[in-house]
Amino acid sequence: MAEVEGIEGERVTAWLQKRDDVAAPLDFEVIQGGRSNLTYTVTDAAGARLILRRPPLHGVLQSAHDMGREHRIITALAETAVPVPPTVGFEPDESVTGAPFYVMRFVEGAVVRDSAAARALAPEVRAAASEDLVDVLVHLHEVDVDAVGLGDLARKEDYLGRQLKRWHGQLQQGGGRDLPVLDAVHARLVADIPVQGPATVVHGDYRLDNLILDPRTGRVQAVLDWELTTLGDPLADLGLLLVYWAEPGDDVLPLLDSPTTVEGFLTREQVAARYAAASGRDVSQLDYYLAFGYWKLACILEGVYSRFASGAYGETDGSFRAFGDMVVALGERAAEAAGRAGR
Repeated sequence: MAEVEGIEGERVTAWLQKRDDVAAPLDFEVIQGGRSNLTYTVTDAAGARLILRRPPLHGVLQSAHDMGREHRIITALAETAVPVPPTVGFEPDESVTGAPFYVMRFVEGAVVRDSAAARALAPEVRAAASEDLVDVLVHLHEVDVDAVGLGDLARKEDYLGRQLKRWHGQLQQGGGRDLPVLDAVHARLVADIPVQGPATVVHGDYRLDNLILDPRTGRVQAVLDWELTTLGDPLADLGLLLVYWAEPGDDVLPLLDSPTTVEGFLTREQVAARYAAASGRDVSQLDYYLAFGYWKLACILEGVYSRFASGAYGETDGSFRAFGDMVVALGERAAEAAGRAGR
């Protein structure tokens, strides 16, 4: 059994054998690492696969890397119309492999992260995927949070106010650049918070590349990456989905090779219209949620840029400066959307 950083192979093997039918020896391979939560494929001697998630090796923030919380959310949604990977178990004891972790079953399918992956799908599959991901988002927002045991996951009121305070605070604490456009958008968003309906589960990062698709039909097989999930205003999910939903000619996210620019995917307008029709929700103030989505992403990326600029990540070639340019572009796009929202 080859050693893999972050995994105590023998201990994890023994843990899994008590909870699932796995054949030793197990092979562990990192499939997502860096500064996010670590994700490993676990393959047993018979070729069966599982997925293990644990916090990063360094710089752990309790709120962002709570494995027990992620496991709780996925397990709670298992009996709903939202497709999630079946869970195997959660281990809070750090003595097993150095940190809390959980294991879920491997879900077959395609993760469409870029235009090349999108072109591997037939045009009709791209259209079907567009429709089904909207329908899955509607299903998520229909979940009765109290009935599935998630009613105490977070506060149910003033989601937008809390989010605006949180991300603006992180922007100010970063000690980075003076970005008046982000401060101006923040002030406008605070002043214009719309009336928010009953709180739902909010994924927090719902986008195409956080889904596993059936490459033959486009149907969503599983929704991934629940680390930012909370309770709040469902239209925030729709707004952020549309921020990432690039169309041909878009230049606001130049560092991302967006799959939705490939022919066959619905337009932003069609995505919003399908959500409104399927959910029955009023999306007339969608520009506010677009502005919030652009602004929130700008705040997150400014934090990344500041850490690059301080040398925290070790890069010295200056390529990280593109992050800084993108922050400004996102801020300007947020200002445009906020301006439309205030008319």
